[in-house]
Amino acid sequence: MPDMTNLATIGADVPRADPVPDVARRLAVEAIGTFFLVFAVGATARSGTVLAPPAAGVVLMVMVFAGERVSGGHYNPAVTFAVLVRGRIRSGAACGYWLTQLMAGLVAALVVPMMVGSRTPHHIDPTGRGLADSLAAELLFTFALAFVVLNVTAGGSRFPNPCQGLAIGSTVAAGAVVVGGISGGAFNPAVVLGAITMNLFAPTTLLYLPAQLAGAGAAGLTCRWLYPSDKPDRSRSALWKRCR
Repeated sequence: MPDMTNLATIGADVPRADPVPDVARRLAVEAIGTFFLVFAVGATARSGTVLAPPAAGVVLMVMVFAGERVSGGHYNPAVTFAVLVRGRIRSGAACGYWLTQLMAGLVAALVVPMMVGSRTPHHIDPTGRGLADSLAAELLFTFALAFVVLNVTAGGSRFPNPCQGLAIGSTVAAGAVVVGGISGGAFNPAVVLGAITMNLFAPTTLLYLPAQLAGAGAAGLTCRWLYPSDKPDRSRSALWKRCR
C-alpha cells in the first residue's frame, strides 16, 4: 500500500519524480473540487439565496474530506501558493495545480449561467475607498484560510485531524459572512476569475489576486517560522502534532 502521508499527497519534495498516473489523479481531484466550489459560489449568487456563505463553506468542506488524501484538497491557487512558500509542494507541481484550478473554475463559470440564469445577480464593483477595504478584506481572510489549511492538512497525516474539512469550510463561510458585503468574500483567485466570467465581479476585482497571494504567502511564512522543523517532535503536545 502506498504511503498516504500528506508529505506525499500534496507534491512535496521527494527524492524521485511522481509517476504520471499519480499526478493525473491529483490534478483530477483538484479540478473536481475547484469546479464544485466555483459552481456553488456562482449558482448561489445568481439564484439570490441568503445561504450562499454556508453553501460555499459546506461544498468546500465535503470536497476537502473527499480529496485531501489524494491532492491535499487545495482547490485554490492562493492555498497552493501558501503550501509552496511553506515548502510542502514542488514548484512544478504547484504550476500544475494552478493551471488545473483556474481552468476548472472557468469551466464552472461557463456552466452556471446555463443552469441558473433567471435572476440578475448583485455585481461587485469596488472603487476608491471601497476597493482599498476590499483588498484588505481579501488579504486578511485569505491569510486566515491559508493558515488554517497549513495547520490542519498540510502538516502530515501521521497525526490526522478528523475535523480538517470542517475547519477549512467554516473559515470560508465565516469570512464570507464577515466581509462578503465588502469584497464579495472570494479568498480564491479561481473564484475571482470565475465570478468575473459570470459577471458577478467587475474586472477591477482582478486586483484581488495580488492581495490574496500576499495573504497566502504571509501565512506560509508564518507557518515556516512557527514550525521550523520538518520532523514531528513526539514530546510536544497533540495540538502541535496536528499543526505539523
